[in-house]
Amino acid sequence: MAPTQGVKTITTNVGWSVLSKTATFGLKFVTVPILARLLTPEDFGTVAVALTVVQFLAMIGGAGLTSALIVDRDSGMDTVHTVFWANLAMSLIMSVILFLGANGIGSWMGAAQSADLLRIMAFLIPLQLTADVAYSLLAREMNFSKDAILSTVSETTAALVALALAFMGFGIWALVVQLFSSAVIRLVGLYSITRYVPRFVIKPDRMGPLVRYSSGLMGSEIANFVTFQAPMVVIARMLTLADAGAYSAANRFASIPNQVVLSAVMGVLFPAFSLMGDDRKRRTDALMLSTQVMTVVLAPAMFGLWAVAEPAMLVLFGPQWAYAWPVLGLLALSKAIVTPCSTFIPYLKGTGQSRVLFWSAVLRAIATTLAIMLGATYGSLVDAMVALCVVNAITLVGYSWAVFRVDGIPFFWGLMTSSRSMLTSLVMGVGVRLTLSTFEAQLTSPYLQLLVGAVVGGVLYGAMFLVTERALVKKIIGMVKRRRGGSVADAPPA
Repeated sequence: MAPTQGVKTITTNVGWSVLSKTATFGLKFVTVPILARLLTPEDFGTVAVALTVVQFLAMIGGAGLTSALIVDRDSGMDTVHTVFWANLAMSLIMSVILFLGANGIGSWMGAAQSADLLRIMAFLIPLQLTADVAYSLLAREMNFSKDAILSTVSETTAALVALALAFMGFGIWALVVQLFSSAVIRLVGLYSITRYVPRFVIKPDRMGPLVRYSSGLMGSEIANFVTFQAPMVVIARMLTLADAGAYSAANRFASIPNQVVLSAVMGVLFPAFSLMGDDRKRRTDALMLSTQVMTVVLAPAMFGLWAVAEPAMLVLFGPQWAYAWPVLGLLALSKAIVTPCSTFIPYLKGTGQSRVLFWSAVLRAIATTLAIMLGATYGSLVDAMVALCVVNAITLVGYSWAVFRVDGIPFFWGLMTSSRSMLTSLVMGVGVRLTLSTFEAQLTSPYLQLLVGAVVGGVLYGAMFLVTERALVKKIIGMVKRRRGGSVADAPPA
């Protein structure tokens, strides 16, 4: 039986993961705007479309087997070797499909000129899927400190290489080399850290339990992929490649807070929830606490970006991207609306609620795709982003109802508790926008607008947070004290 993970173990791993993402946050905060100034919207759009295809084929090829390995800690190395060869075989098949079908796929995606790029990026798929097997070994042991260091090194090195190539005039290839550099460093690093050496062992009978688990997740994984990638495909097909580039650049920047916090925390919460088994009280406490903390951290960042989107776009991306500031603002707003849902996917995955995860993901994917299509058909890129905000508001209510129903949490209490900081952040964002509008004549510089917006937003949110989240602060302080004192809660139960 796997050891029970206490609060101390989970928070330590979350800390390492967040530290890793924070270390790359500053670099991405700088590199994305610099690359946007050196490259064109069409460059961003072309790479974004190609990467969408690669990620989809990699997801299909992996079939969720490595996620199943993380949950099934009792499986031996023969099972790990079998998954490695299965992933490698499927990744090669997907690469061949992409290489041979590049012309047709590029045209269907609305980027016919991306065919050569798709052929090159087909080689990313084996790099990603074979690395995932080694990562699963780290995740099974909740050993995220080593992965945190490796992620920092790979992302930082790849970003610096991309900047150098962009300055040297390599254009779109700077983004391509960035992707390959990161993938290669991650692959080599994971196998060095885990010291995993694949052996030619293939035992199909060991795959049965993994396939049963992964098959329950694959539908939801595909649906989630459609939710997050459908806007790019629809925009490229129904609008222009420049619009797709504007969406890609704005989305890259607006997603930085999520990348820093969510990608770190979700990677830890998934195996953590899976270890809690049938201990409903621990699961409920962990779900509500993690949801509240994520909302407290992410909501003010996203609503703040929405409030200062116009000066931020001009300062960070330059005059050639200034027209796209509504896209940046609306993307930030759409992400802010669903911040209370940030822990729902790892919770449902970790607790084996594949049916709820599947239908929630499918309904969200359908709604998102239809909304973006309608917005693009009868309006512009901005109208499509407005439609995305509306869908996310509906998603917040529907997703919360589904998850709270599974865990037995009263819906209205759970929704208000998890969304309280989001509503506080919304009030803060509105206050910042009203301030900038009121003093528009005095704040003529976009730099000054950003400074004033940050100060006003910080003061407003800080004051409201102290009033509305006193119980959460007390809980966190209590956890810190217990951790320092070596609380019994961190020890496995008798």
